[in-house]
Amino acid sequence: MQPLLILRVHSDLRLGLGHVARALAIQEAWSALGGRACMAISGDVRARRVGAGQHPFLDQSLPCEVLDLGEDERAEVPSALRERAAVALLDQWDCSPEQIGSLRPLKVAVMEDDGDAHEQADLLFQPYLDGISWPAGPMKITEGRKIRPCETRHGACRVLRGGEYVVVNPVAAQLRPRRENIQPLSAQKILLTFGGTDGPGLAQRAVAVMGELVASGRWGGTCTILAPNGLKGDLPKGCTVSGQLPELTRRIRDYDAIWCAAGLTLAEALCLGVPAAAWGQNERQARMIGDLAMANGCFSLGVGPEADVAVVADALAHWLSAEGQESRQEQVRDGMALVDGLGATRVARELWNLVV
Repeated sequence: MQPLLILRVHSDLRLGLGHVARALAIQEAWSALGGRACMAISGDVRARRVGAGQHPFLDQSLPCEVLDLGEDERAEVPSALRERAAVALLDQWDCSPEQIGSLRPLKVAVMEDDGDAHEQADLLFQPYLDGISWPAGPMKITEGRKIRPCETRHGACRVLRGGEYVVVNPVAAQLRPRRENIQPLSAQKILLTFGGTDGPGLAQRAVAVMGELVASGRWGGTCTILAPNGLKGDLPKGCTVSGQLPELTRRIRDYDAIWCAAGLTLAEALCLGVPAAAWGQNERQARMIGDLAMANGCFSLGVGPEADVAVVADALAHWLSAEGQESRQEQVRDGMALVDGLGATRVARELWNLVV
């Protein structure tokens, strides 16, 4: 038996390619269980490349079947594909009850939802939005089943919450250090990256922050800024700009610290034990970062597009300083405890249990 999993994703300027990367990690874990997967993608020009069967980050073909659904985020999965499948996972940031209903009679799971659409589904993975840190016990018996603290129900939908279900690139799990670093964590070489599209232009605002730090003498290291849309004006001393870093996951550990947005790169930094400061591209991302920060996994800088440059500069200056070393060390320890790199395997197993 090789049950077919439909991975329904969307890619545009707002979402970038993070959901596609997450789908690929889940596809790999699903295949390891013996299943097959088809990525059904909608979106802008980025989606066209993926829809043509090309890997979004590497010069190679995708490892699974793919279906291009065009530009419409609400495009339905054709009946010919639904009839071959056993389960579908919607990972689009927002979904509607109608989308879930259109996939029936398949089993349907949803990845992240802060509305009530998921109540029409069978399963919701909520890695961040209901809190990321949940104890392992005590368990309770509900309807004859052992229920862990990370598990609850919304209507007929089973909800699995917390860091156990944070998905990262399998490469991050492979590169994860075997023991905690006990050496002082200097922060002289840092990486700034705010997504493969950086729609809100956070890189440009981050340059203004770094300019204040350098001009005031509060920081004097080297800084690499990933800016897919380019940058305007002169760069502060010690800063260089790049359009992209191929195989970014493998490069994260080359840096002492990272400043990023919410998303896959932040999760990978936690998994790899690299101190991370983060600001959200919007209020919802800022809440996700807040969940991580409350569990001492990262340093929250709030909502990036609305942030006061001087206030962010003050906060970042302390975090990057020698005095901030202890807090960075604690965040590495706690971040690695939250994100252990096995989230894709856990998600795949829960999907498998829906149909097998």
